Amino acid sequence: MSRTERTPGPSPTTRTDGDRRRRRNLADAAAGRPSVPHEGPARAAGRTDRFRVVVYLCGAPNADLTGPHRACTDYTESLGWTIAAVIEDRDGLGPPDVRTGLSQALAHLRDQRAGAVLTPWRSMISPLPQEYNEVARRAESSGGFLQVVDDLRGAARSRV
Repeated sequence: MSRTERTPGPSPTTRTDGDRRRRRNLADAAAGRPSVPHEGPARAAGRTDRFRVVVYLCGAPNADLTGPHRACTDYTESLGWTIAAVIEDRDGLGPPDVRTGLSQALAHLRDQRAGAVLTPWRSMISPLPQEYNEVARRAESSGGFLQVVDDLRGAARSRV
């Protein structure tokens, strides 16, 4: 098989330390930050902080959120972002304005402790477009944004 040919199927998700450093350097370069040639104490003093996000998860009291949490962690690692906090709402998918965890996540944006609220699926914010858009407006007015890991989850299932 030539170097340009690819085998069918998904690529492996395991990354080496060197690959993670390379991806972080690419993300830093895209953000206009200098790359980090080494991690010594002298370099760490002048280092710019990485982009920080709040992971927001919502589910029923007995729901297993391990998979969605891992998806968010993998996503942040692939972009070289840092997780500032993980907030879980365990009261089910009620309206966004009554969920205390979502209010806490948005407070991280207002207080500039994070630049985005990251969630695995749009439906964890709200399955209703109007409610989701309202939360997105609130995030943007606080100086941040909502980021969805798998926005096409529902669309892919509807085609199958």
